Amino acid sequence: MNLYHIARRRDWERSVKSGEYTGDTLEGEGFIHCSTGEQVVRVANAFYRGQDGLVLLEIDPAHLVPNVRWEASPEGELFPHVYGPLNREAVSKVFDFFPEPDGLFQFPA
Repeated sequence: MNLYHIARRRDWERSVKSGEYTGDTLEGEGFIHCSTGEQVVRVANAFYRGQDGLVLLEIDPAHLVPNVRWEASPEGELFPHVYGPLNREAVSKVFDFFPEPDGLFQFPA
């Protein structure tokens, strides 16, 4: 099962030079937030509604260097967290991730 991470395009593009992506939470929280395919649109609409300049990273866990832990949200739902910089080889696809006119997201076609 692939994992998904919502990233700011500028942060992802910077990772092209360094070879790894750290996102905006690795330093402060110790991990990179990810979601399953079933969770990602709900997460996008809850935390990124109406925001532009995003990409959706599709991650193949078989190629991840750092560990993935499934941890419960405050509501008890399990989410995958990547504990270390995301190596670019693990990213199988990068989707443009734009909100619809109403500000809500849909899973890319």
